[in-house]
Amino acid sequence: MLLKNKLLQLLVAILCLPSLSMAQQEILLENPSFEDTPSPSRPPRGWQDCGFVNESPPDVQPGAFQVSLPASHGQTYLGLVVRDNETYEAVGQHLSSPLKAGNCYQFSLNVCRSPIYLSHSRTTGARADYIGAAVLRIWGGTASCSRSELLYQTDSILNTNWSTRTIKLQPKKGDYNYLIFEAFYRTPVMFPYNGNILLDNITPIRSIPCNEPAVARRDSKPTDPNTPPTEQEGYRRRSRGKGDLVPLSSASEKHLPLDTSTQNIAEFLDKQIVSRGPLRKGAVFQISNLYFDTNQYSIKEECIPVLEALYRFMIDNPNVVIEIGGHTNNLPSDEFAMELSTNRAKAVAEWLIKKGIPEVRVQYRGYGKTQPLDSNLTPEGRRRNQRVEFKIISVSEN
Repeated sequence: MLLKNKLLQLLVAILCLPSLSMAQQEILLENPSFEDTPSPSRPPRGWQDCGFVNESPPDVQPGAFQVSLPASHGQTYLGLVVRDNETYEAVGQHLSSPLKAGNCYQFSLNVCRSPIYLSHSRTTGARADYIGAAVLRIWGGTASCSRSELLYQTDSILNTNWSTRTIKLQPKKGDYNYLIFEAFYRTPVMFPYNGNILLDNITPIRSIPCNEPAVARRDSKPTDPNTPPTEQEGYRRRSRGKGDLVPLSSASEKHLPLDTSTQNIAEFLDKQIVSRGPLRKGAVFQISNLYFDTNQYSIKEECIPVLEALYRFMIDNPNVVIEIGGHTNNLPSDEFAMELSTNRAKAVAEWLIKKGIPEVRVQYRGYGKTQPLDSNLTPEGRRRNQRVEFKIISVSEN
């Protein structure tokens, strides 16, 4: 009888092991449903503001800035915005246990976009509606608000009713004790714009086998690790507040990447230009996906899509005159660098002209190695300096 009781106790203990193991594998967040008193410019309890210095924190919604959507879970949720002065909001917190490098994790959350989010433009001070579609980026970090590795990026949040997204994370560069949830511009982004995303009801993070497929097909991991700023690079910090008139850069020209990962790039560029107002003379945009073979200036077949995007931009903005600028790193001689950069700029200009853009609207110039964007001491810096850009020369009245 005693032996039978011991066997029964052992059997019960064995049956309890799986649930105990699963509980230990769950990583919990404090206040995952963002419950708090509705309030603008104040992160919910348990969450830290991880946005820009001297910029307003995220909002506990609904009720602020005329956001009225009911919560999907509980009473309140989180509102994050991106702004037309190149700032965006984020929150983060310390995890109950770390995400381990090489392991895989999964959780879900509810997300949508508010069809109204009234505030003021940071660049003009005028009344603005932050209704543009943004993406959610999830970072792993080793310290408070640190961004060590971009673990996940959603597609553009277009829906204005709550939908559930399943997120799969697999840290590769290290173990992370912190998670940051950040609103960011959808790409390609030619101008920073005003937009929002709403978050609610984050489930516990559970460990899963790495061969388990992701559930949500619409979400995807970022494909270009060079696009987001890294923890080492840091974020651009400048003094600003609600409604302040803030210069977009310390220089008279502004450099932004032109990515062509979106199929509807012409429609996207048009929307972003409208949200920024009239095009500015002197604005400069880097064409990030246009490259050439070493010491060559022939247009590569795989680079045609980015040129098609630039062509559509010129068609959609017939009052704009641009200059194509070629740049190199410091490895060639001064003479060769100037010749190569000029030939590359000329090749792009001629491609546009052959497509039908009037010659008077397209100028070109080689700058050689005279205008580096980065240090030439590293391969990454030299690659960034070797680039093609276009600059707005003039914008005539329609």
